[in-house]
Amino acid sequence: MADSRPPKRIFPTSKVDARAAKHVPSAPQTESESYKLAFQDLDFLLREDLRPVRFQLELMKPELFLQEAKVASTFVFYGSARIPHPDTADAVVAAATNDDQRQVAERLKAKSHYVEIARELARLASRCDCDEEGMRHFVVCSGGGPSIMEGANRGAADEGKESIGLNIVLPHEQLPNTYVTPELSFQFHYFALRKMHFLLRARAVAVFPGGFGTFDELFELLTLIQTGKVRPLPILLFGREFWNKVVNFEALAEEGVIAPHDVDLIRWCDTAQEAWDYVLRFYELHPEPPHIQTAPPE
Repeated sequence: MADSRPPKRIFPTSKVDARAAKHVPSAPQTESESYKLAFQDLDFLLREDLRPVRFQLELMKPELFLQEAKVASTFVFYGSARIPHPDTADAVVAAATNDDQRQVAERLKAKSHYVEIARELARLASRCDCDEEGMRHFVVCSGGGPSIMEGANRGAADEGKESIGLNIVLPHEQLPNTYVTPELSFQFHYFALRKMHFLLRARAVAVFPGGFGTFDELFELLTLIQTGKVRPLPILLFGREFWNKVVNFEALAEEGVIAPHDVDLIRWCDTAQEAWDYVLRFYELHPEPPHIQTAPPE
């Protein structure tokens, strides 16, 4: 009977050579920076010339990890990191030291319920069953930070399901929130690569009130769909009063800089159940990815 086992490697693996390189005798030649194995030389990898390689690494690492975790599609959550949880909203107001700060704190408090809406929507999405191949769909994915993002990851944890956090290195320290699955917690240097990973598997996107970062993600997604670079998917916008105050979508159409039907890319939502029902209807009409089956709540 023929041996079906894979053939032994002819060459040593990189791990083997990396261990061997630690025990090379000291000499002027071996102490030189040029002698380091290229993949172990951080100074070399961080050179300006190596940026394309770093792009590739930052694209590949999360991709491989998510493939191994059988994540087929995601439900992405965008929103401010500054909106307080309802339990701490009063403390934010109390900490204000002048009228201007107090007014801002009151406005943030008024938006605190969105943290719980994000949590509930994430719970609904996390009840989605695996497909016949064991691939997971509508896995909750956030920026990994606090507030809206934490609410989303917490909702998945409520259901005993894993969720993704895509953090990025910032000038001030930012830790992933405690509800992100550790094995699916990623850190990025390049905003561009992080933005790609938000959308590579996205099958629905919930957008809550937010600042520059939220605007950036929302308008890029709208542009990608408008220009046909991304297939249409549910874009669920929460907080009609907030959004209509800071962006006049209808005026964009009236001024002719977008088409009237471009406004229809957005689905306004008030509750988590309304948003999830819309996602289910959307994929009944557009049956890719495969039919969604949701497990009943316990």
